[in-house]
Amino acid sequence: MASANALKFPLIAVDVGNSRVKFGVFEHPLGELLPHPQRALAEKLDGFEDEISGWLSQPPEHYHWSIASVNRPATTRLIQWLEKHKVLNVQLLNRAHLPVEVDLPRADLVGLDRLANAVAVNLLRTPNEPAIIVDMGTANKVDLVSAKGAFSGGAILPGLNMSARALHEFTDLLPEVEVADAPQPLGKSTLAAMSSGLYWGTVGAVRELIARVSDGPTAAQVFLTGGTAPKFVSILEHSAARPLQFVPHLTLAGIALSALRAEPRKGIAR
Repeated sequence: MASANALKFPLIAVDVGNSRVKFGVFEHPLGELLPHPQRALAEKLDGFEDEISGWLSQPPEHYHWSIASVNRPATTRLIQWLEKHKVLNVQLLNRAHLPVEVDLPRADLVGLDRLANAVAVNLLRTPNEPAIIVDMGTANKVDLVSAKGAFSGGAILPGLNMSARALHEFTDLLPEVEVADAPQPLGKSTLAAMSSGLYWGTVGAVRELIARVSDGPTAAQVFLTGGTAPKFVSILEHSAARPLQFVPHLTLAGIALSALRAEPRKGIAR
């Protein structure tokens, strides 16, 4: 692993997802605790380039950029933007850069966002105890990190907004609904019934998966992250066997930690 001194700071960690691009600025070399971005930005895929310059406090070339992506077209656009602004210090992370064991037949097919979460959780979980990561965004992921710290797989299901959009787009009469926090379970209208089904269906699925993917007799610690996670923190806390930890920027922290493994280079390093 490259030393912290070899990596240039300030660092911008970038998580390119399927509905948003998330940026986090890490101003100083990382210590032993989980790093937290000093500033963060989340933008929809359409036009995110227009928002970056106004958000940055320095020109883009002032930063080292470390990118983890599950969306190739959006990543191409970001790299083109960086090249246009003559940014030299860019690392496009791959599986080899993420310092976590993957206990699966095809480690190369696991999303880098899921692995970045595992990298971060390995700094947070109690040693020699398993952990479950619930990442709630475009898709909801419930993943297991074993007691030995290995990413051991999990489950992927549609996220809240994706499910709401599907109900609208694949039916004739159901409207598009924005789901409220903890709606009444018994809906007295179509909108209320949809909101209830989407919200409490998500809660039920996540609770069931947490119970079923747990690693052995010891109740796993549960770490919650993702863009829609704030809607569910208080509800999921009530059913957790152990105190649930909400970590808003878990993925960005894992990307920043993984950047230490990637040798800094001039130009776009792939």
